[in-house]
Amino acid sequence: MSGILFHKYGGEDLDSYYPIRPECQADVPKVRFKARAGKTLSARRWHAAFSEDGHLDIAKVLRRIQRGGIHPSIKGLVWEFLLGCYDPNSTFEERNQIRQQRRQQYAAWKTECQNIVPIIGSGKFITAAIVTDDGQSLQDSNRDSLDQGWHVDGTISDKKVLQWMLGLHQIDRSLVFYESETNQAKLWDVLAIYSWVDNDIGYVQGMNDICSPMIVLLENEADAFWCFEHTMRRLRENFRTNTGMIGVQSQLSTLSQIIRTIDPKLHQHLEDLDGGEYLFAFRMLMVLFRREFSFVDALYLWELMWAMEYNPNIFSLYESNSSTSDGRQVNDKQLKQCGKFERKNVKTGQPDKTSALSVFLVASVLETKNKKLLREAKGLDDVVKILADITGNLDAKKACNEALKIQKKYLSKRLDLLRFLCVLMDIRSLLL
Repeated sequence: MSGILFHKYGGEDLDSYYPIRPECQADVPKVRFKARAGKTLSARRWHAAFSEDGHLDIAKVLRRIQRGGIHPSIKGLVWEFLLGCYDPNSTFEERNQIRQQRRQQYAAWKTECQNIVPIIGSGKFITAAIVTDDGQSLQDSNRDSLDQGWHVDGTISDKKVLQWMLGLHQIDRSLVFYESETNQAKLWDVLAIYSWVDNDIGYVQGMNDICSPMIVLLENEADAFWCFEHTMRRLRENFRTNTGMIGVQSQLSTLSQIIRTIDPKLHQHLEDLDGGEYLFAFRMLMVLFRREFSFVDALYLWELMWAMEYNPNIFSLYESNSSTSDGRQVNDKQLKQCGKFERKNVKTGQPDKTSALSVFLVASVLETKNKKLLREAKGLDDVVKILADITGNLDAKKACNEALKIQKKYLSKRLDLLRFLCVLMDIRSLLL
């Protein structure tokens, strides 16, 4: 393909897996990821990690991913394990049963949605509002919707149905790097059905950034849905929008606490600029740096993060729908199956979801721009401009390793503070 950058992996064109639309070539950030023999998880290494009946040596897989990412030919299959869709201790037969059950469940939800809005599953999608806020049909006045073949009789009175239908035309089905009406419709269907199933969150702008890679990597639409659904179990609170509060507020508060602890001078400077709430980091956390990296590098970053955050209990935790931290507790054998970041959290008793690796990743970005921010930032516009320079200029693996260093530094300083407080309490008790 013309205009596509090529990276060699045993003579193979890796970017041929992700063809870029010609008109987007100039806007695509430079691709930094290169699959490297002996470091990147290859198809051969992946298949060799399974026992005869299908048990996966997840520890071996994680080590390989954390060294050099995943080859595109198996990326979707590996992601399903990293995201907790499947238990590495299961067999081929057990996973196949789960896969078929999930495909049937997705088909049932899709049929349910089709009965309300028949355009779903037709290969087309809605681009204009189809009902008013009070549930009145717009089909007579909206020729665009009529042309797309949707039809609803009467007034919509069911609140769940109305809320869902009101959001359908807002779904961004664009796939930034390639054009295919089939894939656009597939992306729209998955997001429409997800917003029906998770009506508490619904559809929020930015979900398409998270979902589109699953559409690229997994051919089966139901498999792509479940991969996205499991990703959202990590991220859904980021997309929650309540009056007066944005979804990522808790993570932004954690980011503020981290910078205040490891770099009080920078934190104070940002506070003086009215940036102490760290809202300038909103997009990075919302869509996991999807806009700061090229498509290829964003996928590499995500799999590095998910490998580093991996907990062997993630599958059972999701299957039980448990929201407690108890499910993350592991024994000594399981500890070896944890990613680098999660292992440190388990050892230090850090179960807080707001302390995700992505938060430390933002902190690492701020630290790399420390001198420039202190020297040149005279207002929040300057902060945003300085941070915008990272687009296309970040190395995913280096950024993750820096985030791990900041995590270690942060936990160490917190431990020192706790020890100091304990000493003060001891002294106080002696004086009393």
